[in-house]
Amino acid sequence: MERTIGDNMNEIGGTRTMPSDTIVAHASGIGPAAIAVVRVSGSGTRAVLEALTGGVPEPRHASLRDIGPPHWSLLDRGLVLFFEAPASFTGEDMAELHVHGSRAVISELIEAVLSLPGTRLAEPGEFALRAFENGKLDLRQLEGLADLVNAETRCQREQALLQAQGVASARYEAWREGLVRAQALTEAELDFADEGDVGVGVAVEAGRIVDGLLREIEEPLKGGGERLREGVRIVIAGPPNAGKSSLMNALAKRDVAIVSEEAGTTRDVIEVHLDLGGVPVILTDTAGLREAEGKVEAEGVRRALARAEKADVVLWLIDATTPAWEPPAALASKTCIAALNKIDLAPEAGEGRNVIPVSAKTGQGLDPLIAALEMEAQRATEAGAGSPLMTRARHRVELEGARDALRRYGEPALSPELRAEELRIAARHLGRLTGRIDAEEVLGAIFAEFCIGK
Repeated sequence: MERTIGDNMNEIGGTRTMPSDTIVAHASGIGPAAIAVVRVSGSGTRAVLEALTGGVPEPRHASLRDIGPPHWSLLDRGLVLFFEAPASFTGEDMAELHVHGSRAVISELIEAVLSLPGTRLAEPGEFALRAFENGKLDLRQLEGLADLVNAETRCQREQALLQAQGVASARYEAWREGLVRAQALTEAELDFADEGDVGVGVAVEAGRIVDGLLREIEEPLKGGGERLREGVRIVIAGPPNAGKSSLMNALAKRDVAIVSEEAGTTRDVIEVHLDLGGVPVILTDTAGLREAEGKVEAEGVRRALARAEKADVVLWLIDATTPAWEPPAALASKTCIAALNKIDLAPEAGEGRNVIPVSAKTGQGLDPLIAALEMEAQRATEAGAGSPLMTRARHRVELEGARDALRRYGEPALSPELRAEELRIAARHLGRLTGRIDAEEVLGAIFAEFCIGK
């Protein structure tokens, strides 16, 4: 029998939760602010509002109220909203109190709520957990919600919103329904093994469904959604004194790396996080690549090559005054953008070559270079495609598991019984993506990402 992950679930990360409790939390940013939001959810929400505000507002209508228990002095005057179950984020009766954002107001308001029977502070992610358990969101939507809270760039926000709105979940659910159909046909093949024509017909139809699903599942595994969440790695590499550190400072628009005319100044790897066209980028400055003169510099060169070999994009920087045009053979297979630095000193150096002329010192040519980097970052992440991407390692593991099971299904020597088992394995992997099966082991890691109040 199909179950959801939330069935009989009563622990998060080892902390006992009581669904009957009414929970409260500060749900907005930390620190003094004009407005703060305190959330309440659970069966006692109405009682909390009656005790603190003198009544329950009409659902989904903001009401300006004095806030404070009768035996206390007035705490604040603010907007109160009530969301009646099941039409709320958690699926329970829920309230939001919009008050002034001082620490005194927030702490005393939460203390007032906790003075009422049956209330307690929410655990991290508990509002989201209740939404999941009450069928308001599935696991993929919850992960999208966590990513939306933590989004730092436009493309991260757009992708997280697609996940939170359930676009990816709808696609996975369609795949799952296809698997259920293929399973039914395979079971029919077993049940009607004595009816030769029936067995062949259903087997062909089941195989057609599986082939289509396999093609669809393999597509997102080719994408770069994980890079969109974690950051595209761009490594600046080149010979000593090509101006790598100066260029990094120019791209970051601040002094990140030490700049010196002395060769071998950069010995270690230096990183800075940038937003290039809405895509998160980790830009890395490395030691100059040459025959090292000492053990410390040799280690820096080794680390530089190692980072460049793992990069999504290598920005090969050439010194216009002493050009070394080609990167090392170890980087031949990498996506590479060649930039010719110091053109203010040798303006004719790059003529006839496929390089982007720049001057880290004067800023000349930086805009075309940034545009080229943005294009490669977009390509590496498939950002802007308008469709949900696979943004987490967990998603890749489960899709690869489903894909492998479907591939095994197609092996000619496999018996109908084993083909049916491979379909069940594939369905379990897809179910773990949205929480449509019993898989409690993934809950702790997911809900631990949420802040208090979410």
